Amino acid sequence: MILAGDVGGTKTLLGLFENTEGRPRALAASAFPTLDHDSLPAIVAAFVGETGVSTDAVSAACFGVAGPVIGGRARLTNVPWSIETRDVADRFGWSRVMLLNDLEAMAFAIPVLLESELHLLQRGEPRLDGHMALIAAGTGLGEVFLHNVNGRLIPAASEGGHADWAARGEGDIDILCSLQQRYGRAEVEQVVSGRGLLNLYRVMHATPCPVVTDDDDRYAPAAITAAAFDRRCRGCMETLNVFVDAFGAEAGNLALRTLATAGVFVGGGIAPKILPALTDGRFMRAFVDKAPFTELLERIPVKVILNEEAGLLGAAVRALLDASLEPV
Repeated sequence: MILAGDVGGTKTLLGLFENTEGRPRALAASAFPTLDHDSLPAIVAAFVGETGVSTDAVSAACFGVAGPVIGGRARLTNVPWSIETRDVADRFGWSRVMLLNDLEAMAFAIPVLLESELHLLQRGEPRLDGHMALIAAGTGLGEVFLHNVNGRLIPAASEGGHADWAARGEGDIDILCSLQQRYGRAEVEQVVSGRGLLNLYRVMHATPCPVVTDDDDRYAPAAITAAAFDRRCRGCMETLNVFVDAFGAEAGNLALRTLATAGVFVGGGIAPKILPALTDGRFMRAFVDKAPFTELLERIPVKVILNEEAGLLGAAVRALLDASLEPV
């Protein structure tokens, strides 16, 4: 039995899986507010207590975490935690524990996702010998490359969400100045993420918003998008439009950087929730608006991942791909 985890800035998913042909089968899964706990072992302990699973029955554990993983250690980007495989192994007596970047874990799920778990934005002309890419916006922004090596797609983690964000036209100058004033520099994640929605909202509202009264980072993004979809606030509508433009443009940037001729996947918690805004043409116009490579980008398949537990599934896939995880 495999214990898999997807540790995000807002919530942590844990699940138990068994190996079945083609795709691991989930036996149990639970979600926990990440910041309600002081460490990953504390959340694992809560999950073990909730499910009643014997720790001796777990042959390996694999966790996708929202931050860079180096040498079995990770410092989470949007959570005040450090995680080490040794800490988890010692706490539960497991000899095989792995940490992955959360987007790297999600990428391992792509080959086993069902068509019903994907929404097509652009059919394109996929190349079987091509690379893939994955971009996911949630609490933060993650990007990962899937390199085609002799027909096998190998995910490679990145921290591309923290690369510099550039204004694409005069309309973006106010956003750039606001981000520089607030943070010192402008990162892509400060525009394309839940926090990014709030940053854009502040720029788009010269006067107080009549419908979004709580600017708490945890709740404001949902309130902003609801006001936009209900057409109750012009500023919120513009906020969502600018967000979708920036999201599509960055997905196109990632496609160019990786030459992702086999496909680009859009994951994370935000995309399924704003699917109508991603399917009205704005996202794809920004994606392909990169002359002289517009024609190339028009041939790249683009799909939204609808399965909100893709990161958890991917962590299980990774663990089961290597039945002999190196002991920690």
